[in-house]
Amino acid sequence: MKVDDCFYLGYISKAIGNKGELAFKLDVDSPSSYEGLDAVFIQMQRQDKQLVPFFIEESKIQNNQLLRCKIEGVDNQADAKSLIGKSLFLPIEALPKLEGNQFYFHEIIGFEVIDQERGSIGKVDKVLEFSTSNLLSIPHANTEILIPINDETIVEVNRDQRTLKVKTTEGLIDLYLES
Repeated sequence: MKVDDCFYLGYISKAIGNKGELAFKLDVDSPSSYEGLDAVFIQMQRQDKQLVPFFIEESKIQNNQLLRCKIEGVDNQADAKSLIGKSLFLPIEALPKLEGNQFYFHEIIGFEVIDQERGSIGKVDKVLEFSTSNLLSIPHANTEILIPINDETIVEVNRDQRTLKVKTTEGLIDLYLES
């Protein structure tokens, strides 16, 4: 399995006890959705594009963000400690399905963006992620239109038609088109 076919689940934060148990720190909205996993893919070196599958014998959610796991073949503290800090991945298909106006950023790349006032303004090229807010990046003529992603802006997500209907602040799109 390759990194490009997966999503980042979290990382191995610590070894627990002497029998090879591990704590996975999950970087997801709903950690309890991942209790009972059969397998996980581990990136053994930071630059590795190829991931190594590990099968999970037991798992249990602790403290709402930690998944306590026993991995097949990891049977002692030394083996467990050798995995601390490694990144965890799952195939993109394992993401919980979202409905309504919720979406994963990778899912909307290529969606046509339809502004309520102007109509079609282009297709999502990428999503820019910042600590304060995230932005849709839409190439248009010789410029790039940036639209904030929030509940007020995203009016409708249509997965079948691959469209995003947006309602932007008055004048926002004009700023990009007039420059």
